[in-house]
Amino acid sequence: MTKVIHDRRAPEGTERFSKRHDFDAETDPSDFDAAHELFSDLRARCPVAHSNDMEGFWMLTRYEDIETAMSDPTLYSTAVQNVVPRVATTGRRPPLHLDPPEHTPYRKAIAPLFRRERMQHWNKVVREISDRLFKDIPAMGRADICGEFSFHLPIHVLAEFFMISEEDALRIRNIGHAFNLALQTKDFDAIQKHSLVLYDIAQGIIDDRKENPRDPGADPASALLAARDFDGEPLPDQGILGTIRQLLVVGIIAPTTFLGSAAVHFCRHPEHFQLLKDHPEKTPQITEELLRLYTPYRGFARTPTRDVEIGGEKICKDEPIALCFTSANRDETVFDCPHEFRLDRDNPKPAIAFGRGPHRCAGEPIGRLMIEAALESWAKYCNGFAADGPTPMTTWPEYGPFAVPVRFL
Repeated sequence: MTKVIHDRRAPEGTERFSKRHDFDAETDPSDFDAAHELFSDLRARCPVAHSNDMEGFWMLTRYEDIETAMSDPTLYSTAVQNVVPRVATTGRRPPLHLDPPEHTPYRKAIAPLFRRERMQHWNKVVREISDRLFKDIPAMGRADICGEFSFHLPIHVLAEFFMISEEDALRIRNIGHAFNLALQTKDFDAIQKHSLVLYDIAQGIIDDRKENPRDPGADPASALLAARDFDGEPLPDQGILGTIRQLLVVGIIAPTTFLGSAAVHFCRHPEHFQLLKDHPEKTPQITEELLRLYTPYRGFARTPTRDVEIGGEKICKDEPIALCFTSANRDETVFDCPHEFRLDRDNPKPAIAFGRGPHRCAGEPIGRLMIEAALESWAKYCNGFAADGPTPMTTWPEYGPFAVPVRFL
């Protein structure tokens, strides 16, 4: 549980922030299981841990502490640093980079795009895209599930979502790929360079919608241009630009790496792939359990606005805190046999896969839909996978492989 420490002050002239080093943040990037082994160790011996890597940060590994931090944006801000490591160098990108109430008009503008009625439309569209992209791949005999399929799926969905051309979608795909590689290698000059190109693409979408308005109930740029703030004024141009820029990339990396993790799981557990084939009605349950086991986010961050105490550890105002969803969803105090794949779970709390509170992922419905569609396509067009090479892993803030070579069964 969290309580505020009102009177804590660092002595004048001393180092304010912690230099304690409980763990190395950069685990073996070639080992699919290394991160989970680290998090299990930390939950047992040091659930509120500090690392001096990546400029220094705290990490919460237990479900309860993370749930508490996500529920109080006045005490745990996302406006200072939203991920570990700090990578945002090119301006604010609402709604993620703002706290309530500033973030609320942006959130309200895009939320209707994911309402139930719109998901009925996307159900057919996303499944058709997934089938089209995957159906001919098994005939190749061997393929990289990420490179040949899961990287392409969100890009094609993105093109439909933003109502842009395949040419523009391809450009976003290439820049998004380069942006992701820069993140993995921590090439911050390249991160900034590619981010600026994404801003140019976002500005082009906005300029087009100003000249050619679309239905605000279906088009994100038109929805933001039509939105009003609390005073009835249009949202600022820079805020709209930042939101479109954020939406262009946020939905690319996570589906790629998560579906890679799912493929690794099915290579290890062919009986679970057979379950998927034999019982397509269980696809939503299988999706939920895979999301719990392989949650693709370990580095979403908050910054305390005052000194706090979490799990007996004192954390100073302005020290970044990583909320490790990947660890929380294997917390032994919440999930029985947390490392096992089980569809008969009766847990008191659901897994934290898309966040919680005011910054819960607005695109969660379409994210789940993409995953379910992909699993359905796999079950429809092949009989399973066998591992066919190494699975290089992403680094912070994501978790999951960015390449999964397989042989089709």
